[in-house]
Parts: sequence; C-alpha cells; structure tokens
Amino acid sequence: MRIVSLLPAATDIVAALGLAEHLVGRTHECDWPPEVVADVPVVTSAALPTDRMSSREISDAVGGASHRGSSLYGLDTELLAELAPDVVLTQDLCDVCAVSYSGVSQAVRVLDAAPRVISMEPRTLTDVLSCVSRLGEALDAPQAATRTVEDLRARLAKVEAAMPAGRRPRVAAIEWLDPLWPAGHWVPEQIQIAGGLPLLAEAGEHTSPMTWERLRASEPDVIAVIPCGFTPERTESDQSALTALPGWADLPAVRDDQVWVLDGPAYFNRPGPRVVRGAEILAHVLHGHPAVVPDEARRLRPPAK
Repeated sequence: MRIVSLLPAATDIVAALGLAEHLVGRTHECDWPPEVVADVPVVTSAALPTDRMSSREISDAVGGASHRGSSLYGLDTELLAELAPDVVLTQDLCDVCAVSYSGVSQAVRVLDAAPRVISMEPRTLTDVLSCVSRLGEALDAPQAATRTVEDLRARLAKVEAAMPAGRRPRVAAIEWLDPLWPAGHWVPEQIQIAGGLPLLAEAGEHTSPMTWERLRASEPDVIAVIPCGFTPERTESDQSALTALPGWADLPAVRDDQVWVLDGPAYFNRPGPRVVRGAEILAHVLHGHPAVVPDEARRLRPPAK
C-alpha cells in the first residue's frame, strides 16, 4: 500500500500503527517521528513566508476572523502523480491548518489511477481516537489500531485518576496570539482530564477570535500558550503580542508565574495520538504530575537582552 499523508496528525497515526514504511509522500510540516519521515518525499510547500510575518499578518493573510481564507499550502500535483498513491489522507476541519479536502479531491481526479481519499474531521478526543480506529480499518491494520486506542485510553484514564480532588485551576488556552484566539475542539477535554477547569471554549467547539477584555474577565489561574503551528521558540519571540496588552501583568496567572509556553503543533493543535501526551503535560503544569522534560513545558520568560 502506498500512502500519501497531507495532514501531520494522519502521519502521526500511520506511524503509531506501524505503517510508516508505506508512506511515500507527506507535507512539509509532517515532522514526527523525525527518524521515520526524514526521507519521505514532501508534496506540499508553504504559500506564505510565515517565518517573517507577525501573528496579525498571518491571520489577515488567511482570512482574518473567518479562519476560512486562503490556504497556507501549495500542493505539488506533478509529484503527487509520480508517487502514485493508493491512499491519500487529508482533512476537512480547517482550511488553514492543512491542505483542504476540496483541493485534494480536485487534484486526485486527474491522476491516472484515482487513489482513495480519506478525510479526518475530529472535533473531540473521542473523535481523535475514532480516527485512529478508522484509519486502522482503512489501512488494513485493525488490530494495531485497537491496541493503540486501548493504550491511549489507558493513559488518559491514568492521568485523570491521579488528579487531586478539590478546586480545579482555571485554565485559559490560547491558540493564536493576534488576534487572541481560544483553543477549542479537544483542548478543553485535555484540560479537564488534566485536573483543570477550561475557560473560554467548550469541548468540540470551533472557536473564533475573542477580545482582550474577555480573556481578562475570565481571570485565569493558568494560561497555556499553544499557538497553532508555532514552536515554543517562535511563541516566545512573539510574546509581546500578549505581554504588551493593557493590564496583562494584573492577570492572576501572570502574577503567580503561571503562564506556560507549550508545544502546540506537537501536543495540542494536531488531532493525533500525541494529544494524550498533551493531557499529561497539562497535568504536570497544573498539578506537578507526571514528570516532563524541560522542553515540554516552560514558563513564559522575557526575551534575553
């Protein structure tokens, strides 16, 4: 079977199912596991120089508040044809998070042997786990999928069971810096499992930009900064979008040094198996358990002068 993955989360799932050897194409953002994807041909490219653009400029370029504007990606249809995939994995959840389902469908129509296109559209943790099962069935690996889902469920249950009873820290998860955008979909569930009280969004919600006043009024005990597509280093370099807001220093989370920069793409933005690690990381942030490595959770610090 020849698989082209046009969604980093799908690539994560393919690897978790032990099918990485069948990957013949991937996106430029598929980066996990690094030793597996390094030699897989890349069939997409960035349509915008996002590394040189501010959060506001990126948001404006992809459609602003609608979050449904021009895609950030180009698709190499000639290379896609050369790779002759049997299966193409894509998504129809967000036009700016990966190559759109409509774009992929149009591209594969002209191929000599039209591959099967499988679209992922998870909105909750249950949906994410269902995607693992669904891809396992579609890729002829149902037993591997069952084992993977059982392991992920067990880890989530272990985290939830280990959380202390009593008051839950109030957590604001920020998925974009300018405009401010709360994290929805499965992130509120990650927070809940990790022993926190999610603010600003409900489980499964496809969110929209919010005002600074709404964040300030929520009085979060903890802020998790997880911008979509940003590494922690990039988030830290753009932190003034938050820290320059009027009254930022008065937020309870800021006063108590509870603003955390986490790896959004690795553990929160992508609906793949690693969202479970995201819940574990949040449990560490909120309650000190389980252990994490320093790169998985860091407090927001002013940039070095």
